[in-house]
Amino acid sequence: MRSTGRSATVVVGAALLLGCVCGPAASHPGDAGKRVLVFSKTAGFRHDSIPAGVEAVRQLGADGGFAVDATEDAGAFTAENLRRYDAVVFLSTTGDVLNDAQQSAFEGYIRHGGGYVGVHAAADTEYDWAFYGGLAGAYFQSHPAIQPAKVTVEDRAHPATSGLERTWSRTDEWYNYRSNPRDRAHVLASLDESSYTGGTMNGDHPIAWCQTYQGGRAFYTGGGHTKESYAEPAFRQHLLGGLRWATGDAQADCRPENGYRPLLDGTSLDGWKQAGPGSFTLADDGTLTSSGGMGLLWYATSGFTSYSLKLDWTMAGPDGDDNSGVFVGFPPSDDPWSAVNNGYEIQIDATDVPDRTTGSVYGFQSADLKKRDRALNPPGEWNTYEIRVEGERLRVWLNGVKINDFTNTDPARSLADGHIGIQNHGADDQVSFRDLRIRELPGKGD
Repeated sequence: MRSTGRSATVVVGAALLLGCVCGPAASHPGDAGKRVLVFSKTAGFRHDSIPAGVEAVRQLGADGGFAVDATEDAGAFTAENLRRYDAVVFLSTTGDVLNDAQQSAFEGYIRHGGGYVGVHAAADTEYDWAFYGGLAGAYFQSHPAIQPAKVTVEDRAHPATSGLERTWSRTDEWYNYRSNPRDRAHVLASLDESSYTGGTMNGDHPIAWCQTYQGGRAFYTGGGHTKESYAEPAFRQHLLGGLRWATGDAQADCRPENGYRPLLDGTSLDGWKQAGPGSFTLADDGTLTSSGGMGLLWYATSGFTSYSLKLDWTMAGPDGDDNSGVFVGFPPSDDPWSAVNNGYEIQIDATDVPDRTTGSVYGFQSADLKKRDRALNPPGEWNTYEIRVEGERLRVWLNGVKINDFTNTDPARSLADGHIGIQNHGADDQVSFRDLRIRELPGKGD
C-alpha cells in the first residue's frame, strides 16, 4: 500500500570459435557486457547435435547482448582465461575432458562466483571428479529411446521456466540419473514418468535444476540431445533463461525447496475470500492479477503460526510503480483495513520511500536496499518472495537473498497466529501472483 493515492541494447556476440581460445581474444562488440564460453569436448559418445547447440547459443548471445566464444580445447581452462567469462557452458561433453590442472582452474573459477550451464550429456562427464558431480547435480545412468514426454514445470518464476506452461510436451532423449538432486538443488522441471516408457526414478524425476554451489551458480537441463531441440523456440528460451541466471543477468531463488503445499493451485480460489473493493482475475495459466481496490484477497480456511510462505510475483508497468503487498499475521475480517491495522505488509512497489518500497515491512522497517536492488528483477520479469514467520520474527527473502529481518514487539500485531493475504491496491496498479505455497515449521525461531 501507499500512504497517499496512487531494454538493454542488443550487442552482437563474438564470432564462433572452433579452435582454442586459450590466449587473449580480439576485442568484440560485446566486451562491455556478459561473455560466455561454450565447451563441447567429448572423450566418449559424441552427439551430432553439438554444432546446432553451439550455433544456438551463439544466436542467443547475438540477440540477448552477450558475447559467445566456443572451443573444444581444454587448454582454455586456465585461471587467467576463465576470468574473462561470466558462465561456461558444458554442451554435451562426455567422459574425462579436463586434466588435474584444468580442473583446479575451473574449481577456482566457480568458487570466485563463476557460472556453469550443463546441457544434456554434461551429466555424462567427469565421473571421478567429485567437485564436478556436485556442480552438475547428478550423473547420467541410462536412457530409453527418443520419444515424446510430458515435462512438469515446478518453478514458474525462474527465467529458464517462467515462459512455459505448467505441462511442457516435447520430444527428446530422456536421461535417468544415478541420484536425485532434489535435496541439494532447486528443481525447475521434472518428467512425468507415466507419459513415456523407460523412466527409472520412481516417479520423482527431475530434468532441469539450479543451485548455488561453492560460491558459483549452476544450471543444468537434461534436454538437448536432438538437433531439433535447438530450433525449438520453447527450448531455446529455456536455455536462454538458464544462461541469463548463470551469468547473473537475472535473479531467482535456487535454494532447494521441499515440503511445501499449494495454497493456490492455479485452477480455483477455493478457500480464499475477497475483502473490500476490487478483485483478482485468475487466468488459465494460474496467474492472479489485481484490479481495483483498495482490497485484499485472503486465505480464510485457516490461520498459521510458524511457517514459510513462498509466492511468485511480477509488475505489469514498465516503471515499477505498480503497488501491492503480502499481508501476514492478521485476524479474519471482511474489512481489508483490519489487515493494515493488525498485521504486517511486505511491500511490492519499487518507487516509494525506503520503509514503503519493495521488501520493506510497510511503515516499520526498510529492506536492505543494496541487497534488494541486486536481487530484484525488473518489471515484466518474475520475482520470488519467501516470507518466514517464526514466533514474532519476520524474515523476507527476495529471489533467494535475505533482505529483511524484523521482530514484532507490539502485542496488538502478534504474528503468533494469523492469516495471510495479497493486496489489490488501485485501478492503475497491476501486480500478478502465482504459485502461492506454504511449509509449516515445527516451532518458533530465535
